[in-house]
Amino acid sequence: MYDPVKDGIPKTAESVVYTEARPPAALSELVHCFWELRTEADLSDDFTLHAMPDACVNLLFNQQDTRIAGVTQLQTTHTTLDLGRSFHFVGIQLFPGVWRGDREASVDHYVGEAYEGNLPLVEVSSAAAEFEFEGKMAVFADFVETLLDVGLVAKNPVTAAILTNLDDVTSVADMAAVAALSPRQLQRVLKSTTGFSPHDLLKVLRVQHSFRQDYLLSFADQSHFTHSFRKLTGYTPGQFRKSFDV
Repeated sequence: MYDPVKDGIPKTAESVVYTEARPPAALSELVHCFWELRTEADLSDDFTLHAMPDACVNLLFNQQDTRIAGVTQLQTTHTTLDLGRSFHFVGIQLFPGVWRGDREASVDHYVGEAYEGNLPLVEVSSAAAEFEFEGKMAVFADFVETLLDVGLVAKNPVTAAILTNLDDVTSVADMAAVAALSPRQLQRVLKSTTGFSPHDLLKVLRVQHSFRQDYLLSFADQSHFTHSFRKLTGYTPGQFRKSFDV
């Protein structure tokens, strides 16, 4: 199954801890992971996270101020998030195409304001704040089950077919074939369930998958790979691996 890399945490960062855990088996087709990013002590300088597109939707919670929460998703370019000198964020990373909530309510930037939407994100954040990470995961799993019951998350057979067969996908035609759809049907389904066009989704998935396999299996040559990688991440592959833990 699709396994996107975590956002770029500088190798020089100290007292910053990232933890990631897989969901219960019953949610494994919906949730890529539960995650936590926090400081162990106040930092001497502001910390900058290099966020990368992965086509996933994240339900994000600030555990230092549980009023702050949001639904986040990047499109086809990276962004940098200044998290300050002390922070504690946790979240639920949903696979592409799983989120069925209002796409207009999602954001692609740092979430620093109190949540005012209709989802019970503040209540979930407050409940999770009572526990260490293992306990938070149980709270998040219950929340995903609730979202599933009300139809705000749902299995997506089209994106599931694409993500399961990424080794065989190098073009939009390949995506349509593994999903058993015409290109026009694929365009309509992906736009409505992911917010991405097939071409944009392919750009993201191919670069993400290059972290897990030989890039020449997805790209015509090194020049094509480097150009696509830099456009998505802001770095050449060598610069990225030198700068960030992967």
